[in-house]
Amino acid sequence: QVQLVESGGGLVQPGGSLRLSCTASGFTFSSSAMSWHRQAPGKERELVALITSLRRRTNYADSVKGRFTISRDNAKNTVYLQMNSLKPEDTAVYYCYALSRDSRGHEYAYWGQGTQVTVSS
Repeated sequence: QVQLVESGGGLVQPGGSLRLSCTASGFTFSSSAMSWHRQAPGKERELVALITSLRRRTNYADSVKGRFTISRDNAKNTVYLQMNSLKPEDTAVYYCYALSRDSRGHEYAYWGQGTQVTVSS
Protein backbone atom coordinates (compact mmCIF):
# COMPACT_ATOMS: atom_id res chain seq x y z
CA GLN A 1 0.00 0.00 0.00
CA VAL A 2 1.33 3.40 -1.00
CA GLN A 3 1.29 5.90 1.83
CA LEU A 4 2.40 9.49 2.28
CA VAL A 5 2.02 10.69 5.86
CA GLU A 6 2.50 14.37 6.68
CA SER A 7 3.27 15.78 10.10
CA GLY A 8 4.48 18.97 11.72
CA GLY A 9 1.61 21.32 11.01
CA GLY A 10 0.06 23.53 13.63
CA LEU A 11 -0.52 27.07 14.83
CA VAL A 12 2.34 29.57 14.70
CA GLN A 13 2.63 33.35 15.04
CA PRO A 14 3.68 35.56 12.12
CA GLY A 15 7.44 35.52 11.77
CA GLY A 16 7.70 32.08 13.30
CA SER A 17 8.86 28.77 11.86
CA LEU A 18 7.56 25.26 11.28
CA ARG A 19 9.10 22.13 9.82
CA LEU A 20 6.82 19.76 7.94
CA SER A 21 7.70 16.12 7.35
CA CYS A 22 6.33 13.60 4.88
CA THR A 23 7.24 9.94 5.27
CA ALA A 24 6.64 7.65 2.30
CA SER A 25 6.17 3.91 1.91
CA GLY A 26 5.03 1.45 -0.75
CA PHE A 27 7.10 2.76 -3.67
CA THR A 28 10.69 3.55 -4.55
CA PHE A 29 11.20 6.84 -2.77
CA SER A 30 14.82 7.46 -3.78
CA SER A 31 13.99 7.62 -7.50
CA SER A 32 10.87 9.75 -7.07
CA ALA A 33 10.52 13.48 -7.32
CA MET A 34 8.83 14.93 -4.25
CA SER A 35 6.97 18.16 -3.75
CA TRP A 36 4.85 20.18 -1.37
CA HIS A 37 1.60 21.85 -2.37
CA ARG A 38 -0.85 23.94 -0.42
CA GLN A 39 -4.48 24.93 -0.64
CA ALA A 40 -6.10 27.82 1.18
CA PRO A 41 -9.89 28.17 1.51
CA GLY A 42 -11.44 29.31 -1.75
CA LYS A 43 -8.18 29.05 -3.68
CA GLU A 44 -6.63 26.60 -6.11
CA ARG A 45 -4.05 24.13 -4.91
CA GLU A 46 -0.60 25.47 -5.75
CA LEU A 47 2.90 24.08 -5.95
CA VAL A 48 5.08 25.35 -3.11
CA ALA A 49 8.37 23.49 -3.53
CA LEU A 50 9.82 20.61 -5.55
CA ILE A 51 12.92 18.45 -5.18
CA THR A 52 14.13 15.97 -7.79
CA SER A 53 15.39 12.47 -7.11
CA LEU A 54 19.00 12.21 -8.28
CA ARG A 55 20.62 15.64 -8.08
CA ARG A 56 18.20 17.05 -5.52
CA ARG A 57 17.51 20.09 -7.65
CA THR A 58 14.85 22.36 -6.19
CA ASN A 59 12.42 25.01 -7.24
CA TYR A 60 9.97 27.18 -5.32
CA ALA A 61 6.92 29.30 -5.78
CA ASP A 62 7.83 32.98 -5.95
CA SER A 63 5.78 33.65 -2.83
CA VAL A 64 8.00 31.44 -0.66
CA LYS A 65 11.46 31.92 -2.17
CA GLY A 66 14.00 32.82 0.47
CA ARG A 67 11.72 31.66 3.29
CA PHE A 68 11.04 27.96 2.64
CA THR A 69 13.51 25.14 2.04
CA ILE A 70 12.68 21.67 0.75
CA SER A 71 15.01 18.74 1.48
CA ARG A 72 14.95 14.96 1.51
CA ASP A 73 16.50 12.08 3.42
CA ASN A 74 16.35 8.96 1.25
CA ALA A 75 17.52 6.72 4.09
CA LYS A 76 14.38 7.72 6.01
CA ASN A 77 12.05 7.94 2.99
CA THR A 78 11.21 11.44 4.16
CA VAL A 79 10.88 14.84 2.56
CA TYR A 80 10.87 18.03 4.64
CA LEU A 81 9.68 21.58 4.26
CA GLN A 82 11.38 24.11 6.51
CA MET A 83 9.15 27.17 6.73
CA ASN A 84 10.64 30.39 8.13
CA SER A 85 9.37 33.96 8.42
CA LEU A 86 5.82 32.72 8.17
CA LYS A 87 3.06 35.07 7.09
CA PRO A 88 -0.72 34.88 7.56
CA GLU A 89 -1.07 34.26 3.83
CA ASP A 90 0.87 31.01 4.28
CA THR A 91 -2.15 29.60 6.11
CA ALA A 92 -3.32 26.53 4.20
CA VAL A 93 -3.49 22.77 4.17
CA TYR A 94 -0.11 21.50 3.01
CA TYR A 95 0.04 18.32 0.97
CA CYS A 96 2.92 16.01 0.16
CA TYR A 97 3.12 14.69 -3.42
CA ALA A 98 5.23 11.97 -5.03
CA LEU A 99 5.94 11.39 -8.71
CA SER A 100 7.43 8.00 -9.54
CA ARG A 101 8.27 6.19 -12.79
CA ASP A 102 8.29 2.51 -13.68
CA SER A 103 10.77 0.75 -15.98
CA ARG A 104 8.77 1.85 -19.04
CA GLY A 105 8.90 5.47 -18.00
CA HIS A 106 5.22 5.63 -17.05
CA GLU A 107 4.51 8.10 -14.29
CA TYR A 108 2.49 7.51 -11.13
CA ALA A 109 1.44 10.20 -8.69
CA TYR A 110 0.50 9.93 -5.02
CA TRP A 111 -0.93 12.46 -2.56
CA GLY A 112 -0.82 12.63 1.19
CA GLN A 113 -3.87 13.61 3.22
CA GLY A 114 -2.50 17.00 4.21
CA THR A 115 -1.55 18.86 7.37
CA GLN A 116 -2.99 22.20 8.50
CA VAL A 117 -0.70 25.19 8.91
CA THR A 118 -2.22 28.27 10.53
CA VAL A 119 -0.26 31.52 10.87
CA SER A 120 -2.04 33.92 13.18
CA SER A 121 -1.42 36.21 16.12
